[in-house]
Amino acid sequence: MVGQHRLAAIAALLFAASSDAVPVVSEPTTTLFSAAATVPPTVSHTNVTSHGPYDGPPPTTTGALSTEVLAPSIPALPPGPDAYKYPSDGQLHGAQPAPYTPSGGLGTNGSAPVYRMLSDFDYESIALALYQEYIELDLFHWGLATFSEQDFEDAGLTAQDRYLIQFMAEQEVGHATLLTNMLGPQAPRQCTYNYPVTNVREYIDFCQKLTRFGESGVYGFLNHLNARDVGQMLLQSISTEARQQMVFRQFQGLFPMPVWFEVGTPQSWAWTLLAPYISSCPENQTRLIWQNFPAVYILNQPNPVRVNGADAWNETTGPWTNTLSTQDVDVEDDCLATDEVGEGCHPAVTNNRSAPLSYAGRQVFLKWDDPGQAVGPNNSYVTDTTAGTPAFAAWVTQLNVTYSPLQDVKDNSAWTVQPDVSTYAGDPAINGTMFLVLTDEDIYVTPFNISMMNPHVYGVALYQAG
Repeated sequence: MVGQHRLAAIAALLFAASSDAVPVVSEPTTTLFSAAATVPPTVSHTNVTSHGPYDGPPPTTTGALSTEVLAPSIPALPPGPDAYKYPSDGQLHGAQPAPYTPSGGLGTNGSAPVYRMLSDFDYESIALALYQEYIELDLFHWGLATFSEQDFEDAGLTAQDRYLIQFMAEQEVGHATLLTNMLGPQAPRQCTYNYPVTNVREYIDFCQKLTRFGESGVYGFLNHLNARDVGQMLLQSISTEARQQMVFRQFQGLFPMPVWFEVGTPQSWAWTLLAPYISSCPENQTRLIWQNFPAVYILNQPNPVRVNGADAWNETTGPWTNTLSTQDVDVEDDCLATDEVGEGCHPAVTNNRSAPLSYAGRQVFLKWDDPGQAVGPNNSYVTDTTAGTPAFAAWVTQLNVTYSPLQDVKDNSAWTVQPDVSTYAGDPAINGTMFLVLTDEDIYVTPFNISMMNPHVYGVALYQAG
């Protein structure tokens, strides 16, 4: 108590000494002068005025970019000879190249970084990422230009929300500029696009799904790049895209981040999901090597517009992203029409839903297209697969690839049961916006070698698990 009295007395003396003083108010002033910094220009871009499916002449070039193919697939090998060499015992095992600096690491020897591609893998991966940035740039602008302020207000999105979408479009200008500068003069350019949406809520759903496979497609190749310096720059842009995906989930009234880990996927999965929404590209556009897998339709894709999102049948606007459709949702089933906690889905920082969009044990009905269909820019790419008849659904989410057998496989259709699987205890693995892939085998892969699945993949889709 004595200590408290002394502190109170000191505080009283300080107050008395300062009570008659004039408060200090700082005004912003400029006290230092320097020449204006040179600001690099952004990549040339415009607001695309033409949208819709491609209706031009047949393409003169078809199929993915290709050269000599050495083998039908990359063989599975054991770990490298030094995989278990480092003792990982918390001690130092090499001389320090500088104070407070451990031995090892890549790109840490003092060499100046050069932000350019070092391999075909680098170029084709970054070119794919640039295609993604351009469609996002257009998509964000397109939605603001297409739907009225009242349309957005009816979906619960205010002027401030619309400005956030505008700002995200501006972010894409920077991303496209960065990747173009690193790729060089033959970098892909802006194209024209078509979007499977008719209203704001479908638009927001498509945006959150597009940013999902854009983000995951980069995570899948980022640590495989030969050019580590290029990877650093891409990491700093894709981190922004991760925030965009979360914002669009919040705009939908979905829980913003219902997973412990974000999934990484192969480039061909991202290109499969992206290409159908590109209508046409400029003449002599840089082509890509990546595969276009056949389309997969999730017939009872969960619909986040519904109070009970799992109670849905044929409520998508088509395959690939399987974007939600609002067409058959009555007012009494519409989660935007209720303020009931656990049922409403008004845009918010976070929402919990009483009825899960999906759950372990749910029967999921699927159908798929045959390969050989023209897709992508100018209908110049062709869907293809080296897999046999689909036998499994691979649930690709977080750190997991979990297979469930397909049942009643007949006439390009089947059903399966959502498995009960966790990443770690307390973390249901199947959640969020994730990937559902049809395969002919249930091969074992982990996040760093997930592209080994590709020879066994028949088709790719997005599943709205939560």
